[in-house]
Amino acid sequence: MKNRLTYSILGGMLLGVIVGYACHAGAGDAESTQAISGYFSIVTEIFLRLIKMIIAPLVFCTLVSGLAGMDSVSAAGRIGARTIGWFFCASLISLALGLTLANLLQPGAGLHLVSTVQDAGTGLDSGGLTARNILTHAFPTSLFDALAHNNILQILTFSIFFGIALSALKGDARVKVVVDAIDGAVPVMLRLTDYVMWVAPLGVFAALASVVTVRGLGVLVTYGKLIGSFYLGLALLWAILIGIGYAFLGKRVGALLNAVREPALLAFSTASSEAAYPRLTEQLEAFGVDKKVVGFTLPLGYAFNLDGSMMYQTFAALFIAQAFGVEMPLSQQVVLLLVLMLSSKGMAGVPRGAVVVVAAVAPMFDLPVAGVALVLAIDQVLDMGRTMTNVIGNSVATAVIAQWESARAGRRVHGSGSEHGQGRL
Repeated sequence: MKNRLTYSILGGMLLGVIVGYACHAGAGDAESTQAISGYFSIVTEIFLRLIKMIIAPLVFCTLVSGLAGMDSVSAAGRIGARTIGWFFCASLISLALGLTLANLLQPGAGLHLVSTVQDAGTGLDSGGLTARNILTHAFPTSLFDALAHNNILQILTFSIFFGIALSALKGDARVKVVVDAIDGAVPVMLRLTDYVMWVAPLGVFAALASVVTVRGLGVLVTYGKLIGSFYLGLALLWAILIGIGYAFLGKRVGALLNAVREPALLAFSTASSEAAYPRLTEQLEAFGVDKKVVGFTLPLGYAFNLDGSMMYQTFAALFIAQAFGVEMPLSQQVVLLLVLMLSSKGMAGVPRGAVVVVAAVAPMFDLPVAGVALVLAIDQVLDMGRTMTNVIGNSVATAVIAQWESARAGRRVHGSGSEHGQGRL
């Protein structure tokens, strides 16, 4: 099913380019191309409205469900604190690297696009995005107002408090009903997201046809620049993660990468972290990582340690800003990165979750949501790289956490990290 959607999106992309070029060549003047582009934008707007429709309930259900089930973090104590600390630092590194490269390489510069889709505001003046305004605005005066306006930051704040409260009272039989209800709503929202994503080929077709109608085939050069910039960023991120892994694991980091080679390639070819998970678990245990550490750290990493997705969100958001000529000072970009980092937590199992997060956060910073459809056109190519990066990042994190625990217990690992492993981390 995932492959069918991928092929459909690729088909929509190709057809959009062909139809857009035909309209660009056949139109007599700029006024005609703008008029034709406007008709395509109707389809794009419908698709984007469907995405906006699912954002608020999706974020609420997935985040609350994840927090309510995180009693194992408090039980694990020390391992949990180290794991969350690692994930937080890795996320900041990924976001900061993405911000630096996106500003240096400017993948979206020169497009000069104008959005024809009306975006709903979030109640926060982007010109006043100071630390004080962000902090006060993050706390809703009304949950229903936040849900109605898709105010992602306020929904996150309420969801965190609500999820923690549920986790604290989970032993109460009356509260268990609420937890079960929200847990049950998660697969429903994921299925609904699947349905919305089946409209993605039409949205991609219309978005590309609209842009190519106005700009011609020259816009495709920009796509190549975005893909090249993003994969350069991933390569640098790999180097950083492997370097940090070497600091803790020494030469065994090479054996670790060799051990997880197969699940990493599986993640790249399928663009699915879930497809690689079973094999990744087996390979980490065979490498010598303690089974208890794998069972705790790896699932948590799948939910919270998405290094490749973090970089993707940075590139996507700044690409949209550059393409539509939205000026974003560095201070505002830093705030954007922090909001992206918070917004992405708990969205790991959501189909095209990174795209949904960008669509949710974009209106806060006056970024046209119409740009999301443009990025979605090449999302499969970007998704393959970011998914493989997520797997590698989680593998290094799990091995390092295990090494910390081994060092604390006074054990020394003598294993070579071969396929069958000779010791325990």
